[in-house]
Amino acid sequence: MFKINQLPIIVVLGVSAFAVACQSNSAKNGQAADSNAAKSDTTAQSKFISKPLVSHIYTADPSAHVFNGKIYIYPSHDIDAGIPENDNGDHFAMRDYHILSMDSIGGPVKDNGVALDVKDIPWAGRQLWAPDAAYDNGTYYLYFPIKDKQDVFHIGVATSKSPVGPFKAQPEPMKGSFSIDPCVFKDTDGSYYMYFGGIWGGQLQRWAKGVYEKDGSKTDLGKGDEPALTAKVVKLSKNMLEFSEKPKDAVIMDENGKPMLTKDHDRRFFEGSWMYKYNGKYYFTYSTGDTHNLCYAIGDSPYGPFTYKGVILKPVQGWTTHHSIAEIKGKWYLFYHDTELSGKTWLRNVKVTELKYNPDGTIITIDEFKK
Repeated sequence: MFKINQLPIIVVLGVSAFAVACQSNSAKNGQAADSNAAKSDTTAQSKFISKPLVSHIYTADPSAHVFNGKIYIYPSHDIDAGIPENDNGDHFAMRDYHILSMDSIGGPVKDNGVALDVKDIPWAGRQLWAPDAAYDNGTYYLYFPIKDKQDVFHIGVATSKSPVGPFKAQPEPMKGSFSIDPCVFKDTDGSYYMYFGGIWGGQLQRWAKGVYEKDGSKTDLGKGDEPALTAKVVKLSKNMLEFSEKPKDAVIMDENGKPMLTKDHDRRFFEGSWMYKYNGKYYFTYSTGDTHNLCYAIGDSPYGPFTYKGVILKPVQGWTTHHSIAEIKGKWYLFYHDTELSGKTWLRNVKVTELKYNPDGTIITIDEFKK
């Protein structure tokens, strides 16, 4: 759930190009883009393939699940905190979560109110970013990234007997956790795995040596021919509150079986992991960050390695990319966000559209401006 300013991109709205993935952006480019994006362009607006699920609040980074036959969406709750934009994403100062629910795709969407607030997390400092949820043995688990009081991101977990909360946070972050964007995946054997990590403001690069480097590099994007940093994967313990092992790299390979390189901005991992299973294969999906694609890679194990296959979603208005994929009543859906309501990168709105496959299991690329 983060973004950077790196490679210029021009999408449909004639907006001055600026880079963004899921959290921060450069103030200069961001302000220019937001100003232009806010201007009315009815021709472009009419081409959106889907509409915001809710409009009374700003939502982003949607993690969608089906519990007891009902659809629940666990998004970030964007607010205008009045903080100047910067490349660390300080202006993404979200303070709570609102869980959305719906009986069916296209049906009414309910906002179930505040499920967890930063003030109720004992160890928390600031910035309650993209969450995920899971259910096991009568308990719902809400996994969330937030900076501690030393401004270091860790992942916490909160529990509830209801899928919409309220959730009660554990007194400490998950031991051994770091960075952002937790995604929890339940395999067909009942095992749970967490995928996490995000570069730049998500601080993944600061843990490259196994310990947090406060004054470490802002990102690894300029390292060229070195293997790119990638997401982490770890099996959860039976109590769903701890890691059962040390996190491993979820390695993405190119078509030649080589690890993706840092310079491969169109295909490398940046943030926003989402794992699911389709026809017996593991689909690891993610955001490329500065090039604003949602991509996917396929493997034979939840640990990978995963071979890159293509783009799920082309850059959207606002260019922030963090998503989820869920099967609902025999069809597959992509939950994503853009900035249709506000025209501002940090005030986003959640959407959903159908996801379709080719016979060989590859995903048909979605363009949010073309049906």
